[in-house]
Amino acid sequence: MAGDGKSVNGRGARGQVANRFDARQRVMEHLEAIDEPLEEAGATRYLAVEPRTIVNRVDSADLPFVHSLNPYQGCEHGCAYCYARPTHEYWGYSAGLDFEQVILVKRNAPDLLRDQLRHRKWVPDPISISGATDPYQPIERKEGITRRLLEVALEFKQPVSVITKNALVLRDVDLLGELAEQGLAAAAISITTLNEDLRRAMEPRTSTAQRRLAAIAGLSAAGVPVMAMVAPVIPALNEAEVPAILEAAADAGATTAGYTMLRTNGAVEPVFIAWLREHFPDRADRVLHEVRSVHEGSLSDSRIGRRMRGTGARADHIARLFHVMRRRYFGEARMPPLRTDLFRPPPQGQLGLFDSATEQ
Repeated sequence: MAGDGKSVNGRGARGQVANRFDARQRVMEHLEAIDEPLEEAGATRYLAVEPRTIVNRVDSADLPFVHSLNPYQGCEHGCAYCYARPTHEYWGYSAGLDFEQVILVKRNAPDLLRDQLRHRKWVPDPISISGATDPYQPIERKEGITRRLLEVALEFKQPVSVITKNALVLRDVDLLGELAEQGLAAAAISITTLNEDLRRAMEPRTSTAQRRLAAIAGLSAAGVPVMAMVAPVIPALNEAEVPAILEAAADAGATTAGYTMLRTNGAVEPVFIAWLREHFPDRADRVLHEVRSVHEGSLSDSRIGRRMRGTGARADHIARLFHVMRRRYFGEARMPPLRTDLFRPPPQGQLGLFDSATEQ
């Protein structure tokens, strides 16, 4: 792992990892397209990009949504285990520090979404915001792209869901509440640990667990169905916290809960191993052994139907623990389906007004 030493303050990765698509390997911090040097080690850079499309079709039996939308690429939260790190390689960056330090900002996302929803072939299946990286990046406080996306969804009556580990989501409780009142919105809040020492090491730039629980409470009070996600469960690291997390989420008003198992696909593996050995040298070998035990000897698994839950006795034990605790705290409650029958593109200018008049 390039630059492998002590991790940069407030970051999950200890350095860069080689981009599988790049024949050249960088061993020093350098952000392409930026001429001036970083003001300080570990500074975050935000690069405006203009994609041509914004809605992605999701073809996976493991995921409960058909479309995803990512207003940002890269994630400043810095979770060492993040499954989305390899997506940064498609943009020419490293899945290591680049993923946390180079955030691609899609300011045209709301306009692209509006164009997509007006397309005559659009079928209003729910859209997950995000899917790859958190839509409530710290820079979202300034950019407001996710908020504008929710405004477009409300304008068209397009069903959406958001998944985040940032309490900034409460800023948009007015829009999410209005959407949810019509059966058009749901949220998922990820809570990986209630242990602040572990959170600061594992998810260095995220909201505290208490603030995430407050986000669940605020969203639930506004009528937004909320799923608490224990994502990921890391055997021998946060596994024992599952009952306490579910109890706290239920007390905060969550509708139900879900979980995923850790898998360190692609470039995530060296990032996670380096992080684990630095922060938990006394138990690193045990954690890696247990993770391999749920993925048939590997630290990853790309097989549909198995990659999110794992296989074998250890995975079965975690599944039983989770389901027993979910039943205890949530009963048989499940997330309600989002409505698609209300979708209707709003009128467009004078032609739209003419169309509305002829329909009366």
